[in-house]
Amino acid sequence: MRRRQRQHRPVRGSPASTGPRRVPAASPPSRRRFRLLVPLVLLAFVLSVLLVHGYTTRGFAGDQEGHPAPPATGGGGGGGTGVPRAIAGGGPIVDVTRDHLRTYRTPDRTVVLTFDDGPDPTWTPRVRAVLDRHGVPGTFFVTGQQAARHPGVLRDVIRSGHEIGVHTFSHRDMTTQSADAVDRELALTQLALAGAAGVTSSLMRMPYSSTTSALGAPEWSVARRLGDKGYVLAFIDRDTGDWRRPGARAIAAAALPSVPGRGAVVLLHDAGGDRSQTVEALRLLIPRLKEQGYRFATLADVLGTDSLTRPVDREDRWKGRVFVAAVTVSGAAVSVVGTLLLVVGSLVLARCVLLLVLARHHVRRRSPPADGHGERPVTRPVSVVVPAYNEGLCIAKTLRSLAASDHPVEIVVVDDGSDDGTADIAESLALAGVTVLRRPNGGKPVALNAGVLRASHDLVVMLDADTVFAPSTVRRLVQPFADPRVGAVAGNAKVGNRRRLLGRWQHIEYVMGFNLDRRMYDLLDCLPTIPGAVGAFRVSALRDAGMMSGDTLAEDTDVTMALHRAGWEIRYAQDALAWTEAPSSLRELWRQRYRWSYGTMQAAWKHRHALVERGPAGRFGRRGLPLLAVFQILTPLLAPLIDVMTLYGLLFGDPLTTALAWSGVLAVQFVCAVCAFRLDGESLRPLWALPLQQVVYRQVMYLVLVQACLTALNGRRLPWQRLRRTGEVVLPPQPAAPEP
Repeated sequence: MRRRQRQHRPVRGSPASTGPRRVPAASPPSRRRFRLLVPLVLLAFVLSVLLVHGYTTRGFAGDQEGHPAPPATGGGGGGGTGVPRAIAGGGPIVDVTRDHLRTYRTPDRTVVLTFDDGPDPTWTPRVRAVLDRHGVPGTFFVTGQQAARHPGVLRDVIRSGHEIGVHTFSHRDMTTQSADAVDRELALTQLALAGAAGVTSSLMRMPYSSTTSALGAPEWSVARRLGDKGYVLAFIDRDTGDWRRPGARAIAAAALPSVPGRGAVVLLHDAGGDRSQTVEALRLLIPRLKEQGYRFATLADVLGTDSLTRPVDREDRWKGRVFVAAVTVSGAAVSVVGTLLLVVGSLVLARCVLLLVLARHHVRRRSPPADGHGERPVTRPVSVVVPAYNEGLCIAKTLRSLAASDHPVEIVVVDDGSDDGTADIAESLALAGVTVLRRPNGGKPVALNAGVLRASHDLVVMLDADTVFAPSTVRRLVQPFADPRVGAVAGNAKVGNRRRLLGRWQHIEYVMGFNLDRRMYDLLDCLPTIPGAVGAFRVSALRDAGMMSGDTLAEDTDVTMALHRAGWEIRYAQDALAWTEAPSSLRELWRQRYRWSYGTMQAAWKHRHALVERGPAGRFGRRGLPLLAVFQILTPLLAPLIDVMTLYGLLFGDPLTTALAWSGVLAVQFVCAVCAFRLDGESLRPLWALPLQQVVYRQVMYLVLVQACLTALNGRRLPWQRLRRTGEVVLPPQPAAPEP
């Protein structure tokens, strides 16, 4: 079947722009710095954002989540507790600053309404609205976390004339904190107040505190330290228990002074949960107290001072603003990260489900009745092209495996200017049907084209010189050519050197990722890559596609996409097995995957017009390219968020929930891996390395893809980087035949 020959010319200035394949390996220092600096800056930004957000949000809980407050009545203080009787039996306002030892009671028929745990963007404005409507002042004890996260709410409270006090930064029980931790809590809270409202406050209420009569030795020790720092301490007379949500009427009743006519400091909450009952209780309480002749005051009024807050100077205000801005940015960034995490989680799950469903469907659809894929078996001779550059360690094993093929083959070794005697080794084997073609170094695409032109047959198998075939590989690889519409066939490449941990990780990746992906793409008729390790081509199809091109670093992906656009079908022969040498060090792995990632982006960009073309080209463009972009570029770029947020959750969230969520992701991956290994007829024993692969190996792949994307954005032509061979690939004992 003839196809119209189509020449695909890359766009100038694109990642696939034309030019010599081999370029100087050294890149300008400015571009090297760009590729290194951007990931480091991005990493530093993400870590800073998460640290700021984690510290400014972790552990915050209203009084309902912490220690139950001691009862509002009772005489536990004094005596053996070390609390002076003047304090334990005194009023709810304690001043121990500058060697003072004094308490203050609210005057008769005077009520101070205090609100803890805010500001809250929902409930604080509603509380403030009720107070403002009745002309009643309130005292709001704010946490630094909430003030930094909701500065506008705090400013509105101050503008309405209400009083502000300190309630620590993260609502910690100060009796359980070290002196340094207490100092940090106070400093960060004052910084948040300075940035949010331009004020500081010397009024303090310790979290989980109650009446002065309930003070014990630990609380009193902290109180003395706070007094030394200039804080006036506010305790309570009446605890409404509004955080328990007993009902608005119960809250209002609990706020009434225990003895009619006496004054009281009343504890309420404007944050930490649903405060609708508190708001309703205020609507009942304030008119009732006014009817009984009570007036409302602030704690500063009780102390006989104008204010317990003061403006900050310009330097402190700017420091505070920077801090609040950092908290705001971190909050927004974490919200975005959370959305992206939802997206990537959905993509990962969708990919796994899609792969498993289509893989099983692929098994049923591609199952042949015999050996001929439903057509007459292909028995005619095949040419095998082996490009080689300094492959002295591998070439002998590769050629011997080909010579043992149970299908008639002609073997063409194209020595691409080797200087290690590769051609001499190939000739010295004296294998029947082997031709060695020597030529100057010109790059792999040029060598492949030279081999195709030298080939005697219309079907050409291509493999890398570090790959070994099983005796049946060639025969199984060429059977789909019984269909004249088929222009190329991809084989099943496996890792041949999997004894070490890095090899096992790559083995898992090949089986679980590459080959499972190819089943999906094969079923959808949009296979994007025929692997260089094992692929077969109809020579006429190669000519239609313009032969092998040096426009990109992924000539195998480039020619596959060109074949689609030329109208040829491409199949996947999962039973055509080949074992290739995978990188044996992280450095070699980085170089290989960097080239693969960048080359794939080049090829996708070069063939982007397939998106709007018709026929087979459009089918590939509207199926293959989006799948490639979503699952091989976008999802891997976002996937690190799973690990980053796992670490964030372990440090700042609920470790158990976080561990369960990460284990769930790992379980999904494990299910996919088991299915993929079963479909490929592989032993499940290597899967013990899967958890460690997810923790270590996957991170390397993320960084490689990020650097490849930056290289593409930077517009640089990446040089070809040859891997160091070890010659460790051997033909393993034949596994159980994979499900076809």
